[in-house]
Amino acid sequence: MDSGNPLTELLPRQIVEELDKYIIGQQEAKRSVAIALRNRWRRQRVPEDLREEILPKNITMIGPTGVGKTEIARRMAKLTGAPFIKVEATKFTEVGYVGRDVESMIRDLAEVGVSMVRKENMAVVQDKARRLAEDRLVELLVPNQNPPGAEAPSMADAQTESTREKFRAKLQAGELDDRQIEIEVTERPGGAVMEFFPITGMESMDISMKDMLSSFMPKRHKKRKVSIPEALDILQQEEAEKLVDMDEVTQTAIRNVEQNGIVFLDEIDKIVGKGNGVGPDVSREGVQRDILPIVEGSTVNTKYGAVNTDHILFIAAGAFHVAKPSDLIPELQGRFPIRVELQSLTQGDFVRILTEPKNALITQYVELLKTEGVNLEFTPDAIEEIAKIASEVNSRGQNIGARRLHTIIEKTLEEVSFEAPGLAGQTVQITPKYIRDQLDRILEDQDLSRFIL
Repeated sequence: MDSGNPLTELLPRQIVEELDKYIIGQQEAKRSVAIALRNRWRRQRVPEDLREEILPKNITMIGPTGVGKTEIARRMAKLTGAPFIKVEATKFTEVGYVGRDVESMIRDLAEVGVSMVRKENMAVVQDKARRLAEDRLVELLVPNQNPPGAEAPSMADAQTESTREKFRAKLQAGELDDRQIEIEVTERPGGAVMEFFPITGMESMDISMKDMLSSFMPKRHKKRKVSIPEALDILQQEEAEKLVDMDEVTQTAIRNVEQNGIVFLDEIDKIVGKGNGVGPDVSREGVQRDILPIVEGSTVNTKYGAVNTDHILFIAAGAFHVAKPSDLIPELQGRFPIRVELQSLTQGDFVRILTEPKNALITQYVELLKTEGVNLEFTPDAIEEIAKIASEVNSRGQNIGARRLHTIIEKTLEEVSFEAPGLAGQTVQITPKYIRDQLDRILEDQDLSRFIL
């Protein structure tokens, strides 16, 4: 996939169908993100003089926890191959207070973008890197017989080359996998380093200082004794890094981040003040005002270069139990023109979540216990029972949506998971009776249920 333009030519309906494989319900939210993605594809095909004028329509997702807000954004980014980062709005503070400044989200997004492009470029050069790594390894196994300083090739050279070809054939056939070899590797930065505690709002200076000092530090080499396959992997990695042009990677990544980057701002409702203008409300509103220029479009300096945020898509999300979206400062509200309300999950939704997605919870637990040789079977009634209990517990206490299913299944299978190594070759059937036997004591005690489930 081209890093400069990772958007696939998926139609909005196809995007929704792809999201349906992992997320149950919430069709309105899926349609909104599908349209946002398609608009990016459309924008790249309009005349160039108009292209810069078309700005992304940022989205606010409103809904309780555990209904799929984060998952929709995460799957959307994965689907398009776009640089994506999820940040908690509560981690940021107004300039002058202790905490992270809002520009750090763009610096983190740039890091993600560079990492993605570097990984893609490394994959492209793997074949060549493998051949170079084999050359180095064969030279270590069969050193040159000529004395240092010898000019004319000798018979020994021809013999050495012949021997190396034989060893190369053995290496490729896996006949040397049991052997050990000593190689010299470059140590990655680590261990005892000087730690900087940057002033709020000056994290970029901290990054630059660390980079500058690391460039002054000489690279350390050490010898390691490893198996032949491991040595080949180490040398292949080193050769691949030499083949990748980091300047080109950086330029491509910055362009990719600017045109296709997605920032998911979670817990946006937690930075809404009560409107009295004193105490922590001052800082909360200050964070909103600091976020505003990033969302509106500004230039943020990163260690890879300046990143323009004009065309980065921002998706904000929050439960808005106490505050309302209209309590955000008007300027920020205007920068998130699309509002989508996600619905609370019903018992029927829980049944579908347990069984339908590609990564369904039931499938995960069945496959986990299969590694121990245990065949785990859930009857249809048992799945209905789990969904019913999750719905009941959510209605009695805090509604945490689909996350409640994890707790209930984990508690239900606690005994099986513990005893699994001794149950190899057996089939364990999970029925409504089995579930009640495991959970009745907790369900009957309201206080216990509140703390455990």
